[in-house]
Amino acid sequence: MKNLLIKAVRFYQKHLSPVKKTPCCRFYPTCSAYTIEALEIHGALKGSFLGLWRIIRCNPLCKGGFDPVPQKQTKVCPRRKK
Repeated sequence: MKNLLIKAVRFYQKHLSPVKKTPCCRFYPTCSAYTIEALEIHGALKGSFLGLWRIIRCNPLCKGGFDPVPQKQTKVCPRRKK
């Protein structure tokens, strides 16, 4: 599923993005690059959610700027005291 979503974003990058009237993204990395990285790090479900949330925030009311994909959190269990 993850690979299919990444292919869909790459199709958008190659064929649809170049013909947009406003080709610039307010963020770095671009929303499509962010989505691909989110899918690779977090998988299909959470990566899709992160990508969609980024696209929602990419609007004239948002300042934009550098916005990296959050790294995957690892759960650390505290050691039990004996």
